[in-house]
Amino acid sequence: MKSISRFIFAVTFFVFLFGCAAQQNKKQQSVIQISTIDALLQGVYDGQTTLENLRELGDFGIGTFNGLDGEMIFVDGEFYQVKSDGKIYKPAADVKTPFASVTRFEEEQVVQLGNNSYESFKLLTDSLMKTVNLFFAIKLKGEFSYIKTRSVPAQTKPYPSLLEVTKNQPEFEATNISGQLVGFYCPKFVKGINVPEYHLHFLSDDKKFGGHLLEFRLKKGSVTLDKIERFEMILPNEGDFLKSEFETDRSGELKKVES
Repeated sequence: MKSISRFIFAVTFFVFLFGCAAQQNKKQQSVIQISTIDALLQGVYDGQTTLENLRELGDFGIGTFNGLDGEMIFVDGEFYQVKSDGKIYKPAADVKTPFASVTRFEEEQVVQLGNNSYESFKLLTDSLMKTVNLFFAIKLKGEFSYIKTRSVPAQTKPYPSLLEVTKNQPEFEATNISGQLVGFYCPKFVKGINVPEYHLHFLSDDKKFGGHLLEFRLKKGSVTLDKIERFEMILPNEGDFLKSEFETDRSGELKKVES
């Protein structure tokens, strides 16, 4: 009887430890961010983190590339670069990023969708999230009757501000296209650090169209949400970031850049 009791205790203890480990692993999932949005707004476009390093931190995310050379889409562990010519490229592993947000995507909630505009989609997703005070990784796959995106052209020094760059940004439109939107919902308290609320990038299924999302009309699809409770930052330790000014409220600039 003693040996049986010990066996039962050992199994119970193992299950307890396994459960704790699973909970701990879930809690350790983070949104990991390179630099800050206010640094990018000021023209800090030189990165220190390579895509190879970034892949070690996650398999999903968005951002930009060294010199502000286009929009980053990071999905299923693969990087895609939408340049200002509207074409999609596969960047090399040694390419660097001055700003990016990544995570390891974990499917938690999947909801089928019908006709939606970008605005109605945001309202629906707000209701699905239950709270607007945590981070959510978002993946929306579907068929779109219309989608509008943009990208940013590569810059050379001396770098202009992001607001100046986006005054002449190329915009792209497509109709009757299948693809996926990837990105994040960030709480409003990240102002100055990341983009508050929704920030999404598009990648078509044929890998020929994409960019920073401006507008869409969805015919049908599904949205997958991943709630994330941890946020980590990796800040540059050299270059223009160290002499940037972060006292000014740049939320007005960001609103113009994102619209």
